[in-house]
Amino acid sequence: MRKILALLAVLYTCAPALGDEPTSFDAPVAFGARPSVSGMTLSPDGKSVAYRRPIEGQGSALYTLSLAEGAKPKAALAANGKPERLGRCFWVANDRLACHIYANLKDPTFGIMTFDRLVAVNADGTNVRLLSKQDTGHNYGISGYGGSIIDPLPSEDGAVLMARPYVPEVRQGSRFGSEAQGIGVDRIDTRTLNVSHIEPPRPDASEYLSDKRGTVRIMGLEQLVGASTTTQVRGVTDFLYRTPGSQDWHKMGEYNSLERTGFNPHAIDAERNLVYGFKKTDGRLALYTVSLDGTLTEQLVYANPDVDVDELVTIGRQQRVVGVSYATDKRHVVYFDPEIKQLLAALARAIPQQPLLEVVDSSLDGNTLLIFAGSDSDPGVYYLFDRKARRLETFLVARAELEGVKLASVKSISYPAADGAMVPAYLTLPPGVTSAKGLPAIVLPHGGPSARDEWGFDWLSQFYASRGFVVLQPEFRGSSGYGDAWFKQNGFQSWRIAIGDVLAAGHWLIDQGIADPQKLGILGWSYGGYAALQSAVVEPGLFKAVVAIAPVTDLAAAKEEWRRWSGYYYVSQMIGDGPHVREGSPLQNAEKIKTPVLLFHATMDRNVSIEQSKSMAERMKAVGGRCELVSWDDLDHYLDDSSARALMLRKSEAFLRQGFGM
Repeated sequence: MRKILALLAVLYTCAPALGDEPTSFDAPVAFGARPSVSGMTLSPDGKSVAYRRPIEGQGSALYTLSLAEGAKPKAALAANGKPERLGRCFWVANDRLACHIYANLKDPTFGIMTFDRLVAVNADGTNVRLLSKQDTGHNYGISGYGGSIIDPLPSEDGAVLMARPYVPEVRQGSRFGSEAQGIGVDRIDTRTLNVSHIEPPRPDASEYLSDKRGTVRIMGLEQLVGASTTTQVRGVTDFLYRTPGSQDWHKMGEYNSLERTGFNPHAIDAERNLVYGFKKTDGRLALYTVSLDGTLTEQLVYANPDVDVDELVTIGRQQRVVGVSYATDKRHVVYFDPEIKQLLAALARAIPQQPLLEVVDSSLDGNTLLIFAGSDSDPGVYYLFDRKARRLETFLVARAELEGVKLASVKSISYPAADGAMVPAYLTLPPGVTSAKGLPAIVLPHGGPSARDEWGFDWLSQFYASRGFVVLQPEFRGSSGYGDAWFKQNGFQSWRIAIGDVLAAGHWLIDQGIADPQKLGILGWSYGGYAALQSAVVEPGLFKAVVAIAPVTDLAAAKEEWRRWSGYYYVSQMIGDGPHVREGSPLQNAEKIKTPVLLFHATMDRNVSIEQSKSMAERMKAVGGRCELVSWDDLDHYLDDSSARALMLRKSEAFLRQGFGM
């Protein structure tokens, strides 16, 4: 496992210069391109920003930019994607950032393993320091977890609180003892790497919550099954908390992530001495607070009668909770802070064409805000807002390749399932088309299965719409966000209901006259790929072409892939046992598929092994089916490579047109 250290040490301290955008328009290239700007963050003094730009393959570069007039971007850090990649970066001082570096590596015994590390770097690219422990992943299991910053300590210059894994031999002679191992908390000076130990490590510790004032108040402990190398997580976390000024831990409660039961704490309000978190009421997630004064007084803050309330809205360097959000046909925000509510309402009026508006960062004094806004037909723009001057300035666009390109509008609709249930969905017509009749169409089920689509820009559906296809994205039963009654037992155990809803989406397109029945296809990614294949098993004649990207094809094999990992128990419980495992596996029913199938998969996929697609392609050919597999070396589940995505879009469009006889 020490190999990862050498690989992650190969960080470029300078990044390539910003290039000119291409002048000619190629739809697969433009829509498949990774965002030209992502992960933008604002320095504590509000005078600089940092952001990532893509480079060749999976590589990314970090740039910093002073907001002073005439300033030019400076290259600070880069990872070439072979295999190390650059993740989220954030400021820990006015001149210094911390960044996640992660990678997938193939181990001869355990297969594909994911590693992540934290590094710190000055805004000019100097003084690169590895914050993660040097031998993390070598002895402490094989998770590859390199730690996380739980408190940026806004009042300190470059110091942070970090949850880090410990291994026994490194801790010899320390006050934690020679056999200490697990995850603990350190205070680390990111410039010098001077360390103060804050919380001793525990083998079952999974997370810590700080009050963002330097004090750890909540600890999560995983309930484990088995022992030693066979230890598995149940998906149940016991949460402990501290009262003010005390070092003693008290029981708060437990949260079951599989069943979504119990209270799941997310953010501490130090002034009010309480924690915000989510808990179900009437089968749907709602926002609650729990007091941390010893009484554990629980109070419902906000619930929605139709959908889960699932995201906190925070602002400022201390991540102060100012609201909560939920998604119906669109995402809505409920603000608790009157001043922030008024401010965001004013900003929304200033840019009404971009209703998906959020504050992504703030200066320490709260005067300068970094805003991101977009819509269904706008990939998004970053803005800078000066609260004192009441000045909003357009800054950078998220996808330069799509600037000036007319994009499609997305409409929220619902359609009847076979049992009469009304299924919510998003309908995207080709740009400029207001009334579709007899057009080529695609049903596009989302991944997950514990996920949902939302109204907004989606590069995949927008590409096919731009090429003249109608796209329908169903929120089939088994989707998350709509409460327990809609979620059922998830899209695997309740596959008959979920796939029935997906098939009903295709029938609705035909019944409404929107789709030509001879030009109807289905395309999905991950669980969506599974849904596409299983739909072709259940009703072979409905879809004329099936495209599955990184799909699960065999439920038993999907469980077995996790056999050597701590998540095996959790995955086994999610998929379950019984006849549905074989009946709900496209691989085991390949002879029923009469439609041509195109598969895309990458060899470094940790989420779903490429063996799932390889086996499907072999089985399809063995039973006389038509199937092609396109694969990539070195890419993972997300195909986070502009060239790979462009190829996937180009090839899938040609495949759909051929299947439709176009």
